[in-house]
Amino acid sequence: MDKKQAEALLAVTDTGSFEQAAARLHLTASAVSQRVRALEVQLGQPLVVRSRPCRATRAGQRLLRYLVRAALLDAEFLAETAADQAEPLSVAIAVNADSLATWFLPALHPFLDRERVLIDLIVDDQDHTYALLEAGLALGCVSTEPRPMRGCLAEPLGTMRYRALATPAFRGRWFPHGMTPEAVRRAPVLVFNRKDRLQADFLERKFRLLPNAYPCHYVPASEPFMHALLLGLGWGMAPDLQAKGLLPGGVLVELAPDDPIDVGLFWHSWKVQSPRLEQLSQTVIKAARRILS
Repeated sequence: MDKKQAEALLAVTDTGSFEQAAARLHLTASAVSQRVRALEVQLGQPLVVRSRPCRATRAGQRLLRYLVRAALLDAEFLAETAADQAEPLSVAIAVNADSLATWFLPALHPFLDRERVLIDLIVDDQDHTYALLEAGLALGCVSTEPRPMRGCLAEPLGTMRYRALATPAFRGRWFPHGMTPEAVRRAPVLVFNRKDRLQADFLERKFRLLPNAYPCHYVPASEPFMHALLLGLGWGMAPDLQAKGLLPGGVLVELAPDDPIDVGLFWHSWKVQSPRLEQLSQTVIKAARRILS
């Protein structure tokens, strides 16, 4: 496989356009297009959907998974032969925001420092990180999907428990008689983003309310989400790992103590890995099982 053609495909799918890929590679957009087209002719199938943004076809995703892993193996081999003079190894990992805000970085810090590994984190909802691994954009991911993709392993990490929380003042204003269907329809709820199903699943299970039946604030970052909760902008589902220090003193209160939501997390990685990526996987698994329920 021609290395320059492979680099062109990686740049197009990474940037989302032939023009931005051309800027990255210091080429013209026409030259990038010709290289990708030559690779498609060689393999006998389209690899890129030429839309805005560009995206990989199913065949393109398979090729991307191979190219990303091959690049990592090349980099690790060069690092081993060049010893201390080698550049640090960079690994793309997809992780959900709540894991990133709580246990993930403390778990990896000693390994990253010791092994001179750089992480390129892609943050997405825990129900959607799997798609990033599937698309070849990540070499490992934290996901709620229990089934491994072909050629991959899925290791259980543990459970993150979420509780319906609010400030005492918010509860007194909106839920003076508890969480009733009528009160829930009026009270603003904090939602991470439009992929976030935690609050929707809780309300559908407990009150049979469908999405759009209640007002929502969208706050797509873990720390600002907790800040909005503490400001009393709404109620929301927060993980125990973030809220555990706020409940005993009454800063936040539980709205439904008997109805927590447990989210099982899994670590997905390839069966055939470079040695350092395998060490990274084991570090994530051991730390998560020690910290999570």
